[in-house]
Amino acid sequence: MACVTVTRREALLSIAGTAIAGAVSRALSNPPTAPSGPPVARVEPVTDTYFGERIVDPYRWMENPKDRDFEPFMRGQAEWARKTLDAIPGRNKLYERIRQLSGETVVTTALQSCKERLFYQQRPKGADNFQLFVRRRDATLPQLLIDPTVMQQDGRHISLDWWVASPDGHYVAYGLSPAGSEDSVTHVMHVDTKEVLPERISRTQYANPSWLPDGSGFFYNRLAGAAKGTTDYYKDSVAFLHRLRTDPEKDLRVLSRGQYREVPGEPTDFPIIISDPSSQYVLASMIGGVRRENPYFSAALKDVLAGNPKWHAIADIADEVVGVAFRGEDVYLQTTSGAQNARVLKTALASGSVATASVVVPESDVVIDSIGLAHDGLYIQDMSGGYGNLRRLSDDGHLRAAPTPFEGTILQLATNTLEAGAYWIGTSWLVPITVLSFDPRTGQHTDTGICPKPQIDLAPYEAIHSYATARDGTKVPLSIVAKKSLARDARNPALVDAYGSYQIVNQPFFNPRGIAFLELGGVLATAHVRGGGEYGKRWWQAGQKLSKPNTWRDLIDCCKALIRDGWTSTARLAIQGGSAGGITVGMALTEQPELFAAVIDNVGVSNALRAELSQNGPPNIAEFGTVNERAGFTALKAMDAMHHVRDGVKYPAVLLTTGLQDPRVDPWQVAKMTARLQKATGSKNPVILRVELDAGHGIGSTRSQADAERADEYAFVLWRAGVPAFQPP
Repeated sequence: MACVTVTRREALLSIAGTAIAGAVSRALSNPPTAPSGPPVARVEPVTDTYFGERIVDPYRWMENPKDRDFEPFMRGQAEWARKTLDAIPGRNKLYERIRQLSGETVVTTALQSCKERLFYQQRPKGADNFQLFVRRRDATLPQLLIDPTVMQQDGRHISLDWWVASPDGHYVAYGLSPAGSEDSVTHVMHVDTKEVLPERISRTQYANPSWLPDGSGFFYNRLAGAAKGTTDYYKDSVAFLHRLRTDPEKDLRVLSRGQYREVPGEPTDFPIIISDPSSQYVLASMIGGVRRENPYFSAALKDVLAGNPKWHAIADIADEVVGVAFRGEDVYLQTTSGAQNARVLKTALASGSVATASVVVPESDVVIDSIGLAHDGLYIQDMSGGYGNLRRLSDDGHLRAAPTPFEGTILQLATNTLEAGAYWIGTSWLVPITVLSFDPRTGQHTDTGICPKPQIDLAPYEAIHSYATARDGTKVPLSIVAKKSLARDARNPALVDAYGSYQIVNQPFFNPRGIAFLELGGVLATAHVRGGGEYGKRWWQAGQKLSKPNTWRDLIDCCKALIRDGWTSTARLAIQGGSAGGITVGMALTEQPELFAAVIDNVGVSNALRAELSQNGPPNIAEFGTVNERAGFTALKAMDAMHHVRDGVKYPAVLLTTGLQDPRVDPWQVAKMTARLQKATGSKNPVILRVELDAGHGIGSTRSQADAERADEYAFVLWRAGVPAFQPP
């Protein structure tokens, strides 16, 4: 497989790439009748002192999932949420329409080309989850390799977490986990016979496997085995080499913290080894949690296999290398050092370094988002304001544009150092996911036909690429999707999505379920707030740590722009964010509650001051800061939505969601926010906690689960917006 940018940030935060849509609005009616209200959480204050300031936490007990009251509280909230949401008129009809739209849409999310075979992960028409297929170049029909929809573990659904095929296409390593937990167990399949080899490797959530050139085994990362739910869970993982048909417990330890003086690391670093079939060298890195900049080292493959590598330092963290690709004896480094939009360097794999590298792609006015090497040259994925494009640097040094056939997103760029050209997965607001190939001989992009277009009429809708002016004068991109004929009379339900962390881009993405909302006169908008990566490093750092308030204030200012332009009004305006986007919507809610009719907070970070003490907390300190430093405490306090909830404030309707198997944002974060809002609000607007018992962060959820959740969210929004068909009698 070709070398691509390898960062744990993408795996940790891929929820940002999930289309999370729903709409909310100010309460215009009383809640539908439910048999009883939600359970009331006990208040048991705990006081912490940070740099002389006392912080009182009323729900610290929730951080212990074994507390006698926690599971009853969550199950009681789930029951009340179900009764309340099911009582919304129009919800069931909306659900059936959403099921129809999502079932009609084929979704492809990952692909790999190798040795006359194309592997791809796809949710086919009507399927309930993603499956793995392989299509040979000389065949007309694909072959199904892995189908999680026919698997179960203890009555729970199974998801395909990740997979990588060997360079010759004869084997595929893949991770499976139950109930959206992402707790992957590695399996290996022989592609031609479909034989699943006997070995199983547990604790491989972030395996990042990389096959040996001869396909006889692969490097992978394995967690150390600390107890789940503890801050040690992701610490001190190890990179191993596994040989096929051998006992994994005897795998060769290739790289771990402290194993080699030349390769320093922190407890939260994830050691990885990258090999490529074109090269007799490997790259190693200590991936620093969600840190974008990582060090890289090289060694001869034969020495690594012999257990005696001589690691050579190519880049340090200070060199700000955020992407790598190598072929033969050369390595290409994507760096933001001295170039906020990034540039690409080239140096010798065995002996080079950033200091001796030459610039092959200089910085420009567009952001270099990622790089990939093919047999014919280097492919550069560019991005500006959230929209992607391609360039190609040929081996003769000519840099040429390879414009994509539509304005939108490049979800994945797939290259192979042994093959010319590239494959890529593209989409946009009104362009369903498409798999294309690029031929360097003709300069043309061709639809492979792997992802057929759904039978959905998109002609009535338009996507508008707009901007809002933030309070400090910054132009914030604002994407709007609605009916072409929609009147701007301030009467439309509107749902505004925002994220704003980790330099992740809230990209244009086709959302078939959202068509059901648009059909009813809704407006779906995306605020490309600071903290994301729409304009690269500068945009990210302008919404990080002490600058984090820009993130939710950009969202607020985008919402005000929609109101000024007549798209909606405060009585019909809703916002939504998920995961780290919970900071964005939670703080917008607490800072300006009168602006919104409703808020949807999906698996959201809500108690930032305690986040680093959660299972996934330590790897995220680089993004949000630590309470052990004064500046970090100040930043975290400012973004802690739970501690900004005030008694007696008339909050709008709020729908929070979580999954009890979530490995990324512990359910107690959402539970605390729910309890605090339910106790504090001075309005009669509902605060609802929707709990999935058989789901996690949403990444491994089935189509059925996603359909039901979107139906609940859209119905909730339309109810609060006063749409007649969704009001109780």
